[in-house]
Amino acid sequence: MAAATARPMELCFASRAATPTPAGRAPARPKKRRAGTTVRCAATAPAPMGEKTEYRDGPLERAFMGLFARKMEKYAAGGGGRKKPQPAEEEKEKAVWEWDYESFVDVSRRVMVGRTRAQQQEAVREVLLSMLPPGAPEQFRKLFPPTRWACEFNAALTVPFFHWLVGPSEVIEVEVNGVKQKSGVLIKKCRYLENSGCVGMCVNMCKIPTQDFFTNEFGLPLTMNPNFEDMSCEMIYGQVPPPLEEDPASKQPCYPNLCSMSTPSAPVCPKLQ
Repeated sequence: MAAATARPMELCFASRAATPTPAGRAPARPKKRRAGTTVRCAATAPAPMGEKTEYRDGPLERAFMGLFARKMEKYAAGGGGRKKPQPAEEEKEKAVWEWDYESFVDVSRRVMVGRTRAQQQEAVREVLLSMLPPGAPEQFRKLFPPTRWACEFNAALTVPFFHWLVGPSEVIEVEVNGVKQKSGVLIKKCRYLENSGCVGMCVNMCKIPTQDFFTNEFGLPLTMNPNFEDMSCEMIYGQVPPPLEEDPASKQPCYPNLCSMSTPSAPVCPKLQ
């Protein structure tokens, strides 16, 4: 029982590796860490279901959260690109590094208010496009045609670049059209789903928009298979996603004990209908 409730161990590592001491020379005295040195800590194992994994986000991770959240905020609350009036002391826009993951998820939750499933997905699509330079999708299609190499390369990029958004992940071997290739990414416990606790947000604000964006805008098919039993998720580059009505994720009920917007009596999350 104690092992099940223990907090996950953390692996901390500095940005510089130690230099071996030559033979016959006394080891140098350890240098004091400069104020600007960054030590990153990452959970080596996700927290048990129902608990939240602890993350220690650095300035770079917070900057990504802030950039993404500020783009999404124009669609939050009032909808239609208009924000609710704010008190004078709250009108000042937060700097990108002042955001944390909870506030980022809160913006996502407010984007859902007053929007249909399709409108939520379209809002995310517009946010993703707004974060790219003009002509980026066309350039991506030229650089990464839907080949095995492109699929495996993008899977490898996903692990370090999206750690801040989805948590720890690893490249795995998958089968695409009868061919085994390392174009899969296993997200061990999705940070977005874990923090929101909302099936509708997972499907409407992450899974479907991301699949559609890679498949239709970038021309590189992508299928995402969230596992709602343990909050893990499998991403498969190169695999065309199924229609939503045939996707098991579209028939998932709410998390009654985790989601503040849940409808426990409904057989399927209302946000998916």
